[in-house]
Amino acid sequence: MAKTGRDGSPQVAEGESAEGYHRGLGARQIQMMAIGGTIGTGLFLGAGSAIAQAGPSLILWYAVAGAVLFVVMRALGELLVYRPVSGSFAEYAREFLGPFWGYATAWTYWIMWVTTGMAEITAAGQYVHYWAPGFAQWKTALISLLVLFALNLISVKVFGELEFWFALIKIVAIVGMILIGVGVLTIGFSAAGDTASVTHLWADGGIAPHGVWDSTMTLQIVLFAYLGVELVGVTAGESKDPEKNIPRAIKSLPWRFGIFYLGALIVILSVVSWREFQPGVSPFVAAFAKIGIPAAAGIVNFVVLTSALSSCNAGGLYATARMLRTAGRNGHGPKVLGRLTNRNIPAVALTVSAVTMAIGVGINAIDPEHAFVYITSVSTGGAILVWSVILVTHLRYRRAVSAGRVAASDYRAPGAPYTNYLALAFFAFVTVLIASSSDSRVALYVIAGWLVLLGLGYGLLKRQARARRAAEPHGSR
Repeated sequence: MAKTGRDGSPQVAEGESAEGYHRGLGARQIQMMAIGGTIGTGLFLGAGSAIAQAGPSLILWYAVAGAVLFVVMRALGELLVYRPVSGSFAEYAREFLGPFWGYATAWTYWIMWVTTGMAEITAAGQYVHYWAPGFAQWKTALISLLVLFALNLISVKVFGELEFWFALIKIVAIVGMILIGVGVLTIGFSAAGDTASVTHLWADGGIAPHGVWDSTMTLQIVLFAYLGVELVGVTAGESKDPEKNIPRAIKSLPWRFGIFYLGALIVILSVVSWREFQPGVSPFVAAFAKIGIPAAAGIVNFVVLTSALSSCNAGGLYATARMLRTAGRNGHGPKVLGRLTNRNIPAVALTVSAVTMAIGVGINAIDPEHAFVYITSVSTGGAILVWSVILVTHLRYRRAVSAGRVAASDYRAPGAPYTNYLALAFFAFVTVLIASSSDSRVALYVIAGWLVLLGLGYGLLKRQARARRAAEPHGSR
């Protein structure tokens, strides 16, 4: 049982959070997780098809989406400083929107990342084919999952170190691409030196060569590339000095977005004309090949492999386990999900997430091509729902502060509530875009079905709770 003080409040051991987690994530790891969380396969692979569809205008959509998600993260940052907890946005939704929204947010975030994790470990199997074409894809996926699962069971510090190095590999790859590209543009070396020019951004068919509507339709792909930016909020219960480190990580978002997304795209599209990019081909591979760097495909394949493993590690296992434990502690799931090991690891919740993703290995092995498209669409739809809940929760929090019911945060989101409304309108617009495409529309059907299941599950939980209260002796109430 938890220790309590004289006033009956829980006593928190040094180095632990009020939820029992060990605060083992330092500033270095939090910063790298914040950077790594915004760099994934959406940029390394998905940008190829988006460039072919939108041309140079894709840079604009990455800037717009980045600005909107900065609004989301500043709103979340204000809530995190008000009360830093793991499973943050689900806990805040429960506090300010009501029990159902806390329950729905936790489970939606779980299913969003579990499905994404399924896609990532399957993708890892595909990437390994580059070096070992005879090795079965499902074997690589299973080995990757088991290794990451085992490392997450050891300690949060081991998880943090692993994510630190995953993020570092991605950062080095992108910074290297930018520096080499700038060298090609300014000095003119390599095979691309004679044709590389910033005029590719506007003079080669225009900024939006296929029209504004086709360009706008890439917003779904763009948002998927930003999936994971909210992971910093999940680390709050296990970070050292969260009131200081988390705001610092959020404040650095604009320059991170500017360098790793906008900077990379500007350089790539200047070195190589947008016409040379094809769907399904990494723009980094295409750019390295055009420049003539030896072993370019192998280098980028390794980077993309670590990116997939990073996504599975941080979102598919770490974040989902913390969300499941939040559900277990709040009575929104089996109580056993709320248990911690003697190393302060939510092992039961972690195991449930890993086993569910293992089922996805088999599903993706049957039809990997179509499954990946559907999964990414569902993940984007789930992310829009979670990000919208964060914004609405923040609005309710501000209202509670004005009424004097809760303490004001020292880290305030600028422009609120107006920026919240603008961001919500943007997400509504992207939802309309998803509905207008036959390829992505299936995501809305799945999410609608998921919300129905959540409603049925919540009703069942409430009935069980009423039955337990009715069965209790009158004197124990």
